[in-house]
Amino acid sequence: MQLSKSSTLSYSAALVLLAFASEVAAKSFLVEQRKSSVRGSLDAGVLERDLSSAMGEALGCGGHVDEKHLASIEAQLAPMWRTFPKTAEGNIERRSLRYLIHRHFSRTSALHIRGFEPSRPADASGWGSADILSQRVPAFVESVLQSKHKLELGFSLNDAAHVVATIEQLIYDFEGSVLEKVYRQQHKPLTRSLSSQGVEQLLESYMVHWLLGDDEEGIRLLLGNRSLIESTVPHWDQVVAFTKGLIRELDYKRRHLPNEALAAASARPGHNALAAKYSFEDVHGLVGGITKSFASFWESECASMKSALVAMDAHSTGRVPLSKFYSSALNAEWRFGESESYLRDLGALDETSWLGKQVIIPNYIQAASNCIVSSQHYLVCCANDCEGLLEEIENKVGASTAEPSEI
Repeated sequence: MQLSKSSTLSYSAALVLLAFASEVAAKSFLVEQRKSSVRGSLDAGVLERDLSSAMGEALGCGGHVDEKHLASIEAQLAPMWRTFPKTAEGNIERRSLRYLIHRHFSRTSALHIRGFEPSRPADASGWGSADILSQRVPAFVESVLQSKHKLELGFSLNDAAHVVATIEQLIYDFEGSVLEKVYRQQHKPLTRSLSSQGVEQLLESYMVHWLLGDDEEGIRLLLGNRSLIESTVPHWDQVVAFTKGLIRELDYKRRHLPNEALAAASARPGHNALAAKYSFEDVHGLVGGITKSFASFWESECASMKSALVAMDAHSTGRVPLSKFYSSALNAEWRFGESESYLRDLGALDETSWLGKQVIIPNYIQAASNCIVSSQHYLVCCANDCEGLLEEIENKVGASTAEPSEI
């Protein structure tokens, strides 16, 4: 995992978003029932078998996905599903499935799942280009989604829900891998319950690992020098406050919502809520909350970027002349430096206007280069402002076509 746009440490200035830190729900982002999943094995062979099992489970090749959870996912997907064109069997084709999965994670948590990116090229013979498929998750998705059976009959709503549940497990296991690594580095046994102070130490280290990802040297330097963290990552105190807020939220749930805590497996029968002890599973749930809610912190930076772009849109068309875009970069605006070819590949460059080449604001904001975290499985990106409008139309229309007057 690495921070986008520039070197990890220099890019950390973008973390001004963290000034909006607040307490958020600490419910795990992923399937709570998967406590027996491969939890942190970094061995490639074991991970490959786990992913293979997950994908097999996804489309009916064995295993079990909790039916209540699947029903919940289907309910979330249904409004979008009803507006998609269907095959003769009432299913959707694979491109629509990819779009549906992308929209789901983008809407619920501003995550862009690798292999389901809307800008990813696709053609009649393949899911996408080979270089993108080199990422492990898209490769396994490819092996399932291109099966002859599914290509001929299409994908049902239940298929889509299974794919979502599978992606959730993959992210769940990824979180566990990073967390287990932090446990080992701090010489904390996975089987030992920790105090709140011990969890605070873990989560601080986890945030550094999560943000810097594969930059082992950067991680080593930051974790070895507290003052360096504070000077390199703006508002680091707010990051710490954010993680402490997750712990307090869990404590509140245990004390005041014990049945909900038991159902979420964040408390155990006979457990004393006043004795603040936390198992590995408890902490795993907390980092799941980080994955799901972190985009809310990034939103302040996204809003700042949008304001800067809109200010350059003299004609209120949602577009910025390419010349203005680059001139702002020359005037100490570090964000707007992507090449013309990269903007074209993103679908963020309009070359049809009589005004000349222009950058399409909403497409640019959604670009991978503007995502704050980039991991093996997903990117944490800006929230899509169009989602609210699309959701309203989908709920009202409920079909793939409608009269202009109805829309």
